[in-house]
Amino acid sequence: MACQEEGLLLDEYPKEKFWEILDLYQLDGYWYSGDVIPGMLAFKSEFEALSDDVILASSMKTGTTWLKALCICIMGNQRKNDGDEVDQLEVKNPHDHIKCLEYFYYFNLLSKLKDMQSPRVFNTHLPYSALPESIKNSECKIVYIARNPKDTFVSLWHFFNQILPPNTEPYRLEKAYDSFIKGIHLFGPFHDHVLEYWQESLKNPNKLLFLKYEDLKRDPKGEVRKLASFLCRPFGDEDNDEVDKVLWRSSFERLKNLEVNKNGKLSDSGVPNSSFFRLGNVGDWQNCFTDEMKQGLDEITCKKFEGSGLDL
Repeated sequence: MACQEEGLLLDEYPKEKFWEILDLYQLDGYWYSGDVIPGMLAFKSEFEALSDDVILASSMKTGTTWLKALCICIMGNQRKNDGDEVDQLEVKNPHDHIKCLEYFYYFNLLSKLKDMQSPRVFNTHLPYSALPESIKNSECKIVYIARNPKDTFVSLWHFFNQILPPNTEPYRLEKAYDSFIKGIHLFGPFHDHVLEYWQESLKNPNKLLFLKYEDLKRDPKGEVRKLASFLCRPFGDEDNDEVDKVLWRSSFERLKNLEVNKNGKLSDSGVPNSSFFRLGNVGDWQNCFTDEMKQGLDEITCKKFEGSGLDL
């Protein structure tokens, strides 16, 4: 992308400061960093989906890493090396296996799209309304993972504090919370993002599977079977060992302790792999929120989701 063209383009959009370190620009109701917008627009206009593509969609910090790992396991992402199977999760972080589509364009990786074998699996943080028409109108499948907004916010806060530039003071929780409830964060507003995918899943459940992080934690075997069936890789009724194997390979504790995730970095951005593995718990917000913060975010969630049938 030409920097000059980017600058002219970005000047047209409303701008806010995210955590006093990053300029965000609003486009069609959502907030993006300046490096995302050119790739997003190119992706929207140029990407041609294949009928067997799989798109893993999510807002940030809602369980994307786990969903990617599960899909890698379910779809048989293992390689033969001198006759032996190699577990690809031991070789690279899930985010290096399944790339974010809007960044394919920003990092000029289009040639890699042509070389990918089917079925191709991608990730996106874009809202449903920003997806290319080729994704919406093709037979490709979309899996969306959502999470309780309070835990999402806490995970987002910890994540960005981990990757702040050296010698930068951690950003205050209260100020980050104020930004989140206003919807001013990467790919925000959170509630609008979730609601778009939820409504589309109701209209077309064969096209879009809506998963909840909390359901995956509560009933991992049942949810993994549901996911595998949706991906046309169903487990048989007697395949409990295979389901257990998928859950073990993709488990938080295993991934967190793999050497590649303890010391490696993402190939494109250089973000430490370890930053994607903190706790993974449900209800961690209780360790951070005041009663006022809980009440404020709960009220927004209730108002936003009212009448939708969605409960997070």
